[in-house]
Amino acid sequence: MNLANKITVARILLIPVFMLLFPIYPSWLTAKFAVLQHLAAYGIYYAAGVFLLASATDKLDGYIARKYNLVTNLGKLLDPLADKLLISAALVLMVSQHMTYAWVAFVIVAREIIITGLRIIAASRRIALQADGTGKIKMVFQVAAITAVLLRNRPFSFFTSVPVDQVLLYAALALTVYSGVHYIRNNYRRLELF
Repeated sequence: MNLANKITVARILLIPVFMLLFPIYPSWLTAKFAVLQHLAAYGIYYAAGVFLLASATDKLDGYIARKYNLVTNLGKLLDPLADKLLISAALVLMVSQHMTYAWVAFVIVAREIIITGLRIIAASRRIALQADGTGKIKMVFQVAAITAVLLRNRPFSFFTSVPVDQVLLYAALALTVYSGVHYIRNNYRRLELF
């Protein structure tokens, strides 16, 4: 396994760490353990930090793979899968804590599952589906929005009463839908072969 793939695997392994730091523990359990009391107060910030770190590795593994010619089929499979798992885990936890609406998370996760499914089917038939920049822009907005929501609109709330976290989240939602439709439209003729 090359360095780029190891970084991708590290991103996947950071997902359970992110989940453990997220303050979702019941109050009866939190009351018994000082570490859980600490996580109840500050865990969301630790989780946001781990989420950002994991998200940053996406750029890093891609850069290393291209620069040192380490692009592999395993990397092509794991890299987008790691992104989808990270975003999906964050959205599910956010819904569980009423930080976003379930329908927002559903639309974003459904788009990711549909596009990933199409890629897997195409790859199994040795068909290369064309990606473009809209998917990367979508990912940037998703990461920014989720981070802002996790941080409860900080630092924006110090400067404005505008809920920037929600603005980013709905922008990410719109870009997610747009990029999914755009991806399918761009690959329509290849997809007809299915």
